[in-house]
Amino acid sequence: MNTSSSTALDPVRLRAASTCQTLHWLAAGRIDAVSLAEHYLAAIANRNPALNAYISLRPEITRAQAADSAQRRAAGRLRGRLDGIPVAIKDNIDVAGWVTTAGLPARREQVATGDAAVVERLLGAGAVILGKTNLDEGVLGASTNNPHYGATRNPWQPDYGVGGSSGGAAAAVAAGLCVAAIGTDSLGSVRIPASHCGVFALKPTHGEISARGLVPAARRLDTIGLVARSVDDLTVLLQVLAGYDAEDPRSRKRRVALAPPDWEPGRLRCGIPHDLAGLGTTPAVLAAFDQALASLRHELGQQQTVDFSDYPLAKARRAGLLLMEAEMRQTFAQDLADTQRPLSAAFRGLLDFAAGKSASDYVAADRMLDASVLKARRLFASVDVLVLPTTPCAAARLDQAEPAEQAQFTAFASLSGCPAVTIPMGRTVEGLPLGLQFVGPPGSDLRLLELAEVCAAALDATPDYPAGAI
Repeated sequence: MNTSSSTALDPVRLRAASTCQTLHWLAAGRIDAVSLAEHYLAAIANRNPALNAYISLRPEITRAQAADSAQRRAAGRLRGRLDGIPVAIKDNIDVAGWVTTAGLPARREQVATGDAAVVERLLGAGAVILGKTNLDEGVLGASTNNPHYGATRNPWQPDYGVGGSSGGAAAAVAAGLCVAAIGTDSLGSVRIPASHCGVFALKPTHGEISARGLVPAARRLDTIGLVARSVDDLTVLLQVLAGYDAEDPRSRKRRVALAPPDWEPGRLRCGIPHDLAGLGTTPAVLAAFDQALASLRHELGQQQTVDFSDYPLAKARRAGLLLMEAEMRQTFAQDLADTQRPLSAAFRGLLDFAAGKSASDYVAADRMLDASVLKARRLFASVDVLVLPTTPCAAARLDQAEPAEQAQFTAFASLSGCPAVTIPMGRTVEGLPLGLQFVGPPGSDLRLLELAEVCAAALDATPDYPAGAI
């Protein structure tokens, strides 16, 4: 037998590996899908009680899917590019036979009768589902400190949070409790926790991946988000999961393929927002961002300041939040009326805030989406890519209030429908990860991913994931 094929893989090394590395080990026979799933299930049993990244597990389903994958590989009949890869699913995405809680107390027994479109594609590619991950109540928040399902703790510092609302997904990836995770992003919900957990995430162009089967937050903003431990993994996931869905009214039916990755990094026109400190960026984030820009002088080409004085970021973020709150009053009408399993006072207050607004207020907020699209068109007429911190601050302590401005730098891409990628750019003196974000025009997903890969390699800031910590 080949020596490399018979050498056992160290469990921590295995769970800190990327999707592409794991696929290589599966193909080389270094591990099989059943053993791989068992490694992850054992790690979840050991670490999840402290971390609380998962809120729903079905080990019998996971094992059955892994066994099917192992049989297919042994017979040389792989189903797809992700065959045998264990993934996690945010608990506002339907998986047939699993409960979809959306982080709400009244939905603990609401079993999905069908798969969301993204889950159909995952299973069609041979992926193995490990479980459903924790999220903010009703997917409305950026802390993953859920009053009904508990708080998800940061794998780097357990006294700190992970951001949200896809906090469980990001924590699971960072802690080595899945190979990759599928979340959702309406104003920054995968990018914020990815930044706080030191992992990679992509919010694709709006409509690039079908949102059918997703519990809606705001349909004009909702996007499936991808979380992984490398940019290459995000590229593979995008290529597997993207595609037109006639049953999703916002699905993109492209006449041409996504723009190819043909930027020349040294000749790139890179836009940097003016006065990040004035926009609420903390000194620690500013220092890391400035250092990243200095390290990426060649990769980012012509760095130039861009003006956002004609586009109020904070006002736009609040407009997006109002759209979410207003739509959620309809989505969660039955939950609001359930007196036996009540919502938290904080969540109810957010939805009641929308009820107190007028139709004119809603229209004004809705028009911010058009203003965001126009701002993006003007911006990307003069630059190729917008580069900025993913969040203005690092993760907050769990005993502190959730910072209101966490989505200050992520909301623009959501409101304008643009793709955005976040990569690690270092850590604070306390050891908390920070993220660097790239935003491009609609359809530039592959170009952004190529640039993110080049920059990630140049920064060499990918954390040594705490797969054995806590």
